[in-house]
Amino acid sequence: MGFNCGIVGLPNVGKSTLFNALTATQAAEASNFPFCTIEPNVGRVAVHHTRLYEIHRIAKSKTVVPAQIGFVDIAGLVKGASKGEGLGNQFLGHIREVDAIAHVVRCYESDGITHVEASIDPIRDAETVETELLIADLESMERRIEPVAKKAAIGDKDAKQAMAVLEPVLAALHEGRPARAATVPEGRDQDVKALQLLTVKPVMYIANVEESAAATGNELSARLAEKAAAEGSECVVISAGIEAEIATLTDTDEALEFLESLGLEEPGLDRVKQAGYDLLGLITFFTSGPNESRAWTVPRGITAARAAGKIHTDFERGFIRAETVSFDDFIDCGGEQGSRDAGKMRSEGKDYVIQDGDIILYRFNV
Repeated sequence: MGFNCGIVGLPNVGKSTLFNALTATQAAEASNFPFCTIEPNVGRVAVHHTRLYEIHRIAKSKTVVPAQIGFVDIAGLVKGASKGEGLGNQFLGHIREVDAIAHVVRCYESDGITHVEASIDPIRDAETVETELLIADLESMERRIEPVAKKAAIGDKDAKQAMAVLEPVLAALHEGRPARAATVPEGRDQDVKALQLLTVKPVMYIANVEESAAATGNELSARLAEKAAAEGSECVVISAGIEAEIATLTDTDEALEFLESLGLEEPGLDRVKQAGYDLLGLITFFTSGPNESRAWTVPRGITAARAAGKIHTDFERGFIRAETVSFDDFIDCGGEQGSRDAGKMRSEGKDYVIQDGDIILYRFNV
């Protein structure tokens, strides 16, 4: 399991440059004019798991298969998108297809790159995008709730249950809050997600700063980070231009030297990917053997049997047990056999809850 993350924002904030860096391609044209991106660009991005390569080194597997994230570069949004301005209808439709939103916000001054508002204000820009999503959701909910409310008024049981979710969601939107912030009855969170509203999607902000601020951020990115913290969202500071340059370096030592010269310990893109995992409550477990070491992305709290089904339905259907060792124990013991000899390999049943970093050998019979 991976996930799809839509890259959104106003025109000319660095979305396509970021997408190119993430996918290490020039698939997304990056130019200095609005609506450079019309059709969404889609790319699958390998997640660099240091742990996976440590497992591979010890297991001496023939191949390594990292987990992947799908990134979608979506056309820039402008005021009035909810009414069809710019590429509004296409933009909003593309957002509905993703699991999370990476909202790129420009946090740098540049005379050479135009801004649709002719000035730089990250909070205003973020709110412009959010407002258009809220308006689109509000109009959708008002159309949706009317027939349900009529049925509920004459005693329809299913309609009454639906209204218990629809009413608080609509109220939140009227108050200018996203649908994900609505207070609904316990156990009904999945019903909110099923509404397929734009503001249900979890959001991480990406503060795109100038090169000199890539390591520390700047005053503009600090303001955006405060906004994100107040909302309980993630915020990552990067310089899209630097990330695009790093993506062109094929020599690992050269890339590390370049990062060090900028005061960076890792590419900002690695932090973007990790923020995506944190945003959606995802963890990683591993499988490893002579032929392959692989990373698997699953929701936090998933059971061993359900996780087995992510590998192959036969694994879940014929589940017997999950022979499990933690990453730290696997490394300390020098691999699978060492872990067994040290008594660190555990036999877990189908209801065992997968922990981040678990290395699992599934036993099954169909």
